[in-house]
Amino acid sequence: MKRTEARGPIPWLGGLLVLYLGVPLVAFIVRFVVGPQRGFHAPGLFPALWVSIVAATISLVLITVFGLPLAYYLAHSTSKLSSAVGVVVQIPLALPPVMAGIILIYVVGPYTWLGQLFGEHLTESVTGIVIAMTFCAAPFLIVTARAAFASIDRGLLDVAKTLGHGDLSRFLRVSIPLAAPGIRAGMILSWLRAFGEYGAVVILAYNPASLPIYTYNQFSGTGLPTTLAPTALALAAAILAVALSRAKFHRPAKAPIVLTSPKAPEPTIAQPVGFDVDYRLGSFKLIVHHNPESRHLSILGASGSGKTALLRCIAGLYGTDPGKVSFGETQVETLRVEDRNVGYVAQGFSLFPHLTVWRQLMFARGASPELASYWLEHLRLTGLENRYPSELSGGQRQRVALAQALCQSPRVLLLDEPFSALDMPVRRELRRELRRLQHETDIATVIVTHDPDEAAFLSDSVIVVSNGRALQSGANRDVYARPGSPEVAGLLGIANLNQATIVTSALMDVKGFAVTIESSDLAPGTTVQWSIRPERITAAPTSSDSATSSLALTGVVSDIAEYGATTEIFVSFAADFSLELRSSESTSLRVGDACDVHLAPDAIAIWPTSVALAHEG
Repeated sequence: MKRTEARGPIPWLGGLLVLYLGVPLVAFIVRFVVGPQRGFHAPGLFPALWVSIVAATISLVLITVFGLPLAYYLAHSTSKLSSAVGVVVQIPLALPPVMAGIILIYVVGPYTWLGQLFGEHLTESVTGIVIAMTFCAAPFLIVTARAAFASIDRGLLDVAKTLGHGDLSRFLRVSIPLAAPGIRAGMILSWLRAFGEYGAVVILAYNPASLPIYTYNQFSGTGLPTTLAPTALALAAAILAVALSRAKFHRPAKAPIVLTSPKAPEPTIAQPVGFDVDYRLGSFKLIVHHNPESRHLSILGASGSGKTALLRCIAGLYGTDPGKVSFGETQVETLRVEDRNVGYVAQGFSLFPHLTVWRQLMFARGASPELASYWLEHLRLTGLENRYPSELSGGQRQRVALAQALCQSPRVLLLDEPFSALDMPVRRELRRELRRLQHETDIATVIVTHDPDEAAFLSDSVIVVSNGRALQSGANRDVYARPGSPEVAGLLGIANLNQATIVTSALMDVKGFAVTIESSDLAPGTTVQWSIRPERITAAPTSSDSATSSLALTGVVSDIAEYGATTEIFVSFAADFSLELRSSESTSLRVGDACDVHLAPDAIAIWPTSVALAHEG
């Protein structure tokens, strides 16, 4: 049995408005069909129609040429000037058309300076009609196009910048195609508004008569019968324009691409990235320094820590204000984004939706067909040249984004959470592929990630950031082995954070359990926090061997989780003291078993409580 939903008042309210709008149209059509006179033979009808069509079309051209750049500016500017301009642009929408004509008379009337300059021909002419139409119709395109430009993903414009495209190129090659549906709707609205304008036109240019003025004259002179024809023509124009605005334009047929012989990129010398950033983003302050030491750097942190903002500073997307940036021995902070020659892979597959894979790769300034063919083959994209981003899988899109960045032979490669949106198997595959690419090309890379394993796998050094500050930085082996604070340990994915009290230089007390540590200069009685990586802990069934037992902590297995080849064992020692172990070897332990746990002293990181609190603050 088909289930029907209970209908509330909303459809009925909407239906009443549809009825109100539709009934007059139906009544007119009936009158037009059955009426004995329609007015098609009345003199001046088709000349008036032609005047309206020509003037509205000229007006639309003027509005489009000047209005689209203005809409683009208003969509991307937050200045007080742009706010004031936005208000000015919308004023004609609020003015009664007759008053709009009165205002225009004071500028283009026959006795004004401008009117005299043009020999009093700015009124009572087609030029006057165009002036009136443009004033009243321009806001429709500007407002609609502004909304369309504002809805474009800013990440796409950032990628276009890093690929070497300036303002005009981004406007023509990215913004216009992506905002095309909204622009088309605005153009239709503007043309219809211009075509039907009466009030401003009658003030500026009563002659030659446009179709609305002709219709009013017929109504005043002979009544309704002869107005049927001009009204029907206007209705036909409106229906045609609305149909055009709703038409779905299909993408052009995909032309076959003849790939050229692949050519590998020229060998490069790695240019490690260095920076001294001091930049404020609203209430957020970003202060991070890094010397250009290693070829491959990871910026690790939680969401909102400033990782992406730091990467954008390196790319130059915030201009020159953030501070010094160097690629190898070259200072680049004074260069525009377009001139820094950075490969930038933005978060979330920032591919241009209107371009095929081949055109994505050829979009970079300086890209060559030979190099594009090389990366197509090298990143296993062959056969996808004619596909659009919507026709690709997540892994394929990420490969295309990487190939696009590499096609300009960048000095450095910047990647913002490159694999966060991918499934784990695909993520692992692309990580391995990127690592292979790092070794093959010797290109310097900076990778933003929240995944400590990814950071360790794809970099030589790491910066751990939080709240816009670097908590710790250095070579991977040093940072991962000796986290500088509990917060760093947490961001590095190091579990087993507990509290203890120093007993001697080589011993600490944890809830009554003695734990051996490397020699420490902390005074006995000092309260500390400590942590150890799960991989550096071993566990075995409890032994009666006293020598072994004296070096071990005896606990009870509380849980066991198996992840394929990896096993995690959770051991409880006291109500608020437990440890997590991780091993790739099978275990005979079961939940509830007593076991001896051995901690590697050199793997235990210790922080006095005062230091831990300082980092947390």
